[in-house]
Amino acid sequence: MTDRYESPLSSRYASEYMLKLFSSDSRYGTWRRLWASLAKAEMKLGLPVTEEQVAQLYEHVDDIDYECVRAREKETRHDVMAHIYAYGIAAPAAAGIIHLGATSCYVTDNGDLIIYRDGLRYLRDELLLVIRNLSEFADKYRSVPTLGYTHYQPAQLVTVGKRATLWIQDLMSDLDEIDFVLGNIRFLGCRGTTGTEASFLDLFDGDTAKIDEMNRMIAEDFGFTEAFPVCGQTYPRKLDSRILNVLSSIGQSLYRMANDIRLMQHDRHVEEPFEDGQVGSSAMAYKRNPMRCERICSLSRYLIADAMNAPMTASVQWLERTLDDSANRRISMPEGFLCADAILRLAANVTSGLRVNEKMTEKSVMEYLPFIATENLMMEAVKRGGDRQKIHEIIRRCSMEATANMKSGGECDLMKRLSAESEFGLTEDDIRSLLDPALYIGRCPEQVSLYIGSIRPYTEDAAGSADTVEI
Repeated sequence: MTDRYESPLSSRYASEYMLKLFSSDSRYGTWRRLWASLAKAEMKLGLPVTEEQVAQLYEHVDDIDYECVRAREKETRHDVMAHIYAYGIAAPAAAGIIHLGATSCYVTDNGDLIIYRDGLRYLRDELLLVIRNLSEFADKYRSVPTLGYTHYQPAQLVTVGKRATLWIQDLMSDLDEIDFVLGNIRFLGCRGTTGTEASFLDLFDGDTAKIDEMNRMIAEDFGFTEAFPVCGQTYPRKLDSRILNVLSSIGQSLYRMANDIRLMQHDRHVEEPFEDGQVGSSAMAYKRNPMRCERICSLSRYLIADAMNAPMTASVQWLERTLDDSANRRISMPEGFLCADAILRLAANVTSGLRVNEKMTEKSVMEYLPFIATENLMMEAVKRGGDRQKIHEIIRRCSMEATANMKSGGECDLMKRLSAESEFGLTEDDIRSLLDPALYIGRCPEQVSLYIGSIRPYTEDAAGSADTVEI
């Protein structure tokens, strides 16, 4: 519909998988599977639930009559009760046992836990793809010298590949966090209105072993091995904080990477992908704007801000529960997942086609290399009999003069100035022989190779291909 607001995350940025995962069909279909699983467990444990009723519930998991739900919710002002009513119409034999012993959070909270877990697994695969792309990039350019920058001022040389390992290391930290969160997501189970399981004590005539077995059976149906040891009516909202925090962390890492690429593209050292027919500007036809990296940064800011919702919600939960979390979570949690997905898709696209303009990089290196090499030049001059303090002063004075000349539009003439100083003791050819960039990149190639080798087990597991990511 063009006459209604639609979130850009769904219309422009997020993947089909993530859109389907957070769709109404996925959410409410999961509710129905939870109700069916509960009925099946209750039947097996001796409650008055028949195989026919369970079978009918499973047969009608996906045929949700949304018009029926909307009409009933308008009447009852309760979404879960509206869905129970519509499910009962679809599965009339089971209408009387749907939701037996449960409270609303049985489906809402367990449903969210299932969706969030699956969403994190998908984001983990996307993150691994970006890490793999960057690892290949870092390995390819591990020995290509480039200017290092501190305070965004030219500093000692690094290599293009070494710089990429800084981005990878941040993303590996995010991978560790995702794995931690995934390893600590537990099932809520069917725990009753305040988490005491009182309703099931009545249903099972005080047999607590059957209550535990029921929860184990339901959890197993959905791939969980553990439930929260204690809870109120909901699962602990601290988990939402952990989830949005790791999504924010991914945004932080990719913002840093994309911003670095934007800075380097300004200097024409590195460029994000640019299609043949792509338009950089509506007015300035020559432009190649880093629009993908700008979008990564833009969406990352939104994600970092969105992540503040969960800790604020977790901190104001009242006693066994309050409902002021619901409306916020309906927006902040799905939007967080869709936004992280969009950012990772963009990052996969950028890192699969990142281009290095080696001639431009070399030109910048050679322009500043005489300054960078001055310590080595000083050592060589001293070896040839020069006075260290006097040589230092010559270098300082000539460097300031050469810098001033460059600021006035001239070239870097530091070598010429130094060779003209008789006390310096080195000819221009002597100085030039010490200006091999490879002498000034330290252990960068080795550091890259060692680091990429250490994370290879992860990159070998990366699913998919960057070629399939179209932005």
